[in-house]
Amino acid sequence: MKAIWNGKILVESDDTILVEGNHYFPIEALNQEYFDQSNTSTTCFWKGEANYYNIVVDGQVNRDGAWYYPSPKNAAK
Repeated sequence: MKAIWNGKILVESDDTILVEGNHYFPIEALNQEYFDQSNTSTTCFWKGEANYYNIVVDGQVNRDGAWYYPSPKNAAK
């Protein structure tokens, strides 16, 4: 599985987890050069707090285009 935006491979891995239609990739699979930490965070009642990345490719920004759960709740593990 891979995620591509603006012609660049953002992340690629055969080891994703599918939750509610979203593929979650292992953090080490990210091409970090395209991900800038965002100040945005949200809370899911069963997954926990999500933090976001802005995706930046060739000067174009996809604000909050990727998210992750640094400490997922037990129900989401």
